Amino acid sequence: MTQVSAWGRLSADTHHLLSLNDPNKIRDLICHAQFPGLAHGMGRSYGDACLNPGGLLWLTTGLDHFIHFDEGSGCLTCEAGVQLRDIQQLMIPRGWILPVSPGTQMVTVGGAIANDVHGKNHHMLGTFGDHVRRIKLLRTDGEIIVCSPTEKSDWFAATVGGLGLTGLIVEAELQLRPVIGPWLDTETIHYNSLEEFFHLADASEANWEHTVSWVDCMSGAASRGIFMRANPGGGLALPEPKSGKRSMPFTPPVSLVNRLSLRPFNFAYYYLKKWQAGKGMAHYQSFFYPLDNLLEWNRMYGPKGFFQYQSVVARDVGQAAIQDMLKEIARSGDGSFLAVLKTFGNRQPVGMLSFAQAGVTLALDFPNHGERTHQLFERLDAIVREAGGRIYPAKDARMPRELFEAGYPRLHEFLKYRDPGISSGLSRRLMGS
Repeated sequence: MTQVSAWGRLSADTHHLLSLNDPNKIRDLICHAQFPGLAHGMGRSYGDACLNPGGLLWLTTGLDHFIHFDEGSGCLTCEAGVQLRDIQQLMIPRGWILPVSPGTQMVTVGGAIANDVHGKNHHMLGTFGDHVRRIKLLRTDGEIIVCSPTEKSDWFAATVGGLGLTGLIVEAELQLRPVIGPWLDTETIHYNSLEEFFHLADASEANWEHTVSWVDCMSGAASRGIFMRANPGGGLALPEPKSGKRSMPFTPPVSLVNRLSLRPFNFAYYYLKKWQAGKGMAHYQSFFYPLDNLLEWNRMYGPKGFFQYQSVVARDVGQAAIQDMLKEIARSGDGSFLAVLKTFGNRQPVGMLSFAQAGVTLALDFPNHGERTHQLFERLDAIVREAGGRIYPAKDARMPRELFEAGYPRLHEFLKYRDPGISSGLSRRLMGS
């Protein structure tokens, strides 16, 4: 038995581990397992969606082969353990890019599908699942299911965003999009209220592909922040930026994110970005994946780790709900350096349990202060529940079961596609098995 961590937790319960490296042997390995299993890629889910305490984890990072790429159409077939980072680095020089990418590129294709991840361009291009053309799924009874938006579409809808619970994703076919180069034309704008944020978001949807904002969650009713928007650049032959990767070298005895550090940090960050506001250019890595340059950044939260709380609420109640959440957070004093506010477009979710839906989403990291933190989450839950919203399972470790059931009305439909040989901490907590 071995300890395995999710990204928000520096230690977790023990697991049996089984590395999957040879595609020809996978069926025998998972069909004859003594324990319920779960695919585990890079472990970047913040909660227990990627953990199976006391059970078996199938480590998929060895399934990292590119199978086929059509240079003319941009269609890529690869194994599920391929990292998004490797796709970007290999394909962008060839004129192709992932249409949708989350806030880190160090996740696997299988994980991106299982969590139906989103990026900063949902209003234009939807989620990762919108660009998956085919999935090869292996069930623990040995059945292989090939599904797509047009072939066994019910299985496809259950698997995209299905949290790895419908079977082991073995390989996938992805549709990439053309790109001229790795640079983006950007504009940074400061705002001083939620009204200004929503005005910027609405005004940017038609002409800007990527939109996102940082919000000072300690600013109370002011809700000031920094709005960033970007479009693919013109392909200038600029030199690649030097790697500025640094690492958090150790885990401090207490969280560096605390009531003493939050307000001065947020104050300084806001005024620095306000001073730097305007038009510019950014490399895709620094714009899409800013935290990837600080390796092991989760260590800054100390030995107890952290929680992320990400919710989405409908647009017609979004401003009031977000305002109420920010007030609760500011009142608690337990805010976040990393507070992201953005809108989702009016698109139907691809998967039965896909998180992204039309509305506005707020995501924050909170150091784990035990009962105090959970009491804050209960107050935030009440706001989300009243607004008819939902919480992102990929980043959750504690949401109440009734809130999960209310937020995902297709849950009972999804349960028909569960693989009985697959289980996770999340599934046992929120689905009973």
